[in-house]
Amino acid sequence: MSNNEALVREFCDAWKARDVDAILAYFHADAVYHNIPIEPAVGTDAIRAVVEMFVPPADAIEFEVHHIFSDPSGDVVFTERTDRFDMGGKVISLPVAGVFELRDGKIAAWRDYFDLQTFMTQSA
Repeated sequence: MSNNEALVREFCDAWKARDVDAILAYFHADAVYHNIPIEPAVGTDAIRAVVEMFVPPADAIEFEVHHIFSDPSGDVVFTERTDRFDMGGKVISLPVAGVFELRDGKIAAWRDYFDLQTFMTQSA
């Protein structure tokens, strides 16, 4: 496993603690986080706003990584995951394909591809 693959796996595990500041520490100040069905968040302030929509209301969060690999440069890491959020007595289980671009040991870009309707149906 490459260093960046290990970093992404560590980042995914960090969500369990539900510590917004610890999660944000993995990002470059100018990072882009894009949940593909919605508009991208640019910069850590915008990323914080997105993360705070999920972390404080959740009783539990788990990103289960099924597969992880990187391109030959090691700077792009792909994940296949199931993200689980226990929110208000409902468990949302979302299949996700994620792409991380890393620079200097931090996340410069994170794109998650998932079906928004799956999320909306489970959270209704």
